[in-house]
Amino acid sequence: MNTAPDRYRPVRRMLARDRGESHRVATPLELFFDLCFVVAIAQAGRELAHALAEGHIGHALLGFTMAFFAVWWAWMNFTWFASAYDVDDVPYRLTTLVQITGVLVLAAGIPRIFEDQNLTLGVAGYVLMRLAMVTQWLRAARGESGPARTCALRYAVGITVVQVFWVVLLFVPHDLQGPLFGVGVLLELAVPVWSEKDNPTPWHRHHIVERYGLFTIIVLGETVAAATVAIQTALDEHRAVGELLPIAAGGLLICFGAWWIYFAEDVHQVLRSNRQALPWGYGHFVIFASAAAVGAGIEVAVEHAVGVSHVSARAATAAVTVPTALFLFTVWLLHSRHHKRGAAQLILPLAALSVLAVTLAGESGVLLAGLLVALAVAVGITLSANRS
Repeated sequence: MNTAPDRYRPVRRMLARDRGESHRVATPLELFFDLCFVVAIAQAGRELAHALAEGHIGHALLGFTMAFFAVWWAWMNFTWFASAYDVDDVPYRLTTLVQITGVLVLAAGIPRIFEDQNLTLGVAGYVLMRLAMVTQWLRAARGESGPARTCALRYAVGITVVQVFWVVLLFVPHDLQGPLFGVGVLLELAVPVWSEKDNPTPWHRHHIVERYGLFTIIVLGETVAAATVAIQTALDEHRAVGELLPIAAGGLLICFGAWWIYFAEDVHQVLRSNRQALPWGYGHFVIFASAAAVGAGIEVAVEHAVGVSHVSARAATAAVTVPTALFLFTVWLLHSRHHKRGAAQLILPLAALSVLAVTLAGESGVLLAGLLVALAVAVGITLSANRS
């Protein structure tokens, strides 16, 4: 008879975890998963910066949206599934490693998405990730019964059907792929709504909040790294210290302030049911994408400062200020507005508008944007201290 504790068994029955489980934290596998996904985010940010610096704004935004949606959606689906069904046995770990392989294939295909909208390699990596997710849901369906089993089967069927759509998309005329991509996005977003309409999966709100927070930190870290490499390269090639210092200072203030603002409030109390959790989870697409885009924007600002970009000073500054403003407003919408009272409610919306306004300042706009973000943090701390 096998007397080993259940957690040491190589194969376990996949059952939903307790929503009230204590001390639920991210696992080493989840942290490794996040780290590998950031490789794809770094690729998307790098290609976004290059396209923006060349002045191909529409092309840049379309390519970045396509690539980032694929990364974010696969990450988000795994995260919520793991919160409900992580058994951490051998099949679960191997399937997760297959998903990681998929995102690395997707990352390799991101430059092709930007260069000529060639989706083949990107779709191959994405479908690999999503079909691995189907096997997880089928395993959950085998372990469950009743409404929970129906929910898991709906996920498996829905995800599979949408993957067929993505494969078919590769064979339609090139000029139709853009509009049909939007259709595929809507189909992907609809799968959780349909699957969970009768029986929501039992995700753990503390675990979910931690997972999103950790991914935010990783994306901000990638933004800092991208900006650092851009500034170092510019210094090595052009020695333009005076032009780069304001951009470096402004970029750091934006990243530091973004971290402070995101973690200023504990939001797990907001996530009481799917009604609150689905908009919160979906809304993080803007938070993650804008955080990643800030790093790309700093690269564009650096290239403009040393005279190697093909955009105006205001356009280069907008590459930083627009995603920064989006980040501030979305964090307010998803987090801060649930906790702030009185004048404190206005801090982040006003900061977002002010950051957009300094785009008109041109080359000094990045530094001014960083100072405004720092000011928003300082005002928020002051109002919180006075309230307490």
